[in-house]
Amino acid sequence: MSNLRAAYGETLVELGKDNDKIVVLEADLGKSTMGCLFEQAFPSRFYEMGIAEANMAATAAGLSLTGKVPFMASFAVFCPGRCYDQIRTAICIPSLNVKICGSSAGLSDYGDGATHQSVDDIALMRVLPNMRVFCAADARETRQIVRYMAENDGPMYLRVSRADLPDIPGSDGPFHEGEPMILRKGNDAAVFAAGAMVHSSLEAAEELAGLGCNVTVVNVPSIKPLNHEAVRKIARSVPRVMTIEEHSTAGGLGDAISEALAGMPSPYRLGILDSFGASAQNYEVLLKAYRLDTDSIAESILAVAAGRPADELLRYFFISRQG
Repeated sequence: MSNLRAAYGETLVELGKDNDKIVVLEADLGKSTMGCLFEQAFPSRFYEMGIAEANMAATAAGLSLTGKVPFMASFAVFCPGRCYDQIRTAICIPSLNVKICGSSAGLSDYGDGATHQSVDDIALMRVLPNMRVFCAADARETRQIVRYMAENDGPMYLRVSRADLPDIPGSDGPFHEGEPMILRKGNDAAVFAAGAMVHSSLEAAEELAGLGCNVTVVNVPSIKPLNHEAVRKIARSVPRVMTIEEHSTAGGLGDAISEALAGMPSPYRLGILDSFGASAQNYEVLLKAYRLDTDSIAESILAVAAGRPADELLRYFFISRQG
């Protein structure tokens, strides 16, 4: 198990040793996002903006115009949530070299409830022209993506979980923008997952293999851009496709895969159904309540592989969650 936030901060420190153009901006949450590690190493290149995310985004845009490579971070619900207009107008329209990290994403900030849980950040960032959107599945992938962001020009958004997550096979290799990664092959269905749901999908697939249901599991760290032909090739190899994400089923990974499969059968989308988050005693309880724990994912995959209608599944999951 390793922590994605720590990987983010540690990688910035490593990069900062060789590249003095890298600067880091925080909005009063550097001890959580782990931007504080960069502050300790390079205090003159760290900017504490206070609880002023809009100012942070505008300042990052200005720093990029001077040749700096700014990384700005906060909880994903606040960044992009509280500074969407500045990201859109000051960063994306001129396509400036600003890097954004949405930390404690999805339901992973389980104790603070709906106000602190980002279930819409991928949708907000994916719709913006010039913005690229990445979602790390583990700490090793976080390191690779942060390095890629520092080495390549343009606006980029990285989503990371608050939780400690197991390492994913192959995540220590170079990050390839746009490319889905097949982690496991099967003939009964294909599951496209992102972030914390990748490990859960792999665990579920292993459980189902013992029941004779063999599924392909695909990690999608690059949600935008996304290689549509690669997605279509995977979909053609199986009878059914589904997506799993710790995000609203509107505007996130599910929509990105659906767009890639235009003209082909639509995937079943498992995620958060038109609702906000909620408080819980721990992360696992919250995932179970939203049917995003390993056992619930296994049940969903099994139902999809068996060919149950997507609308029937949707009704069942909605009713069972509300009940």
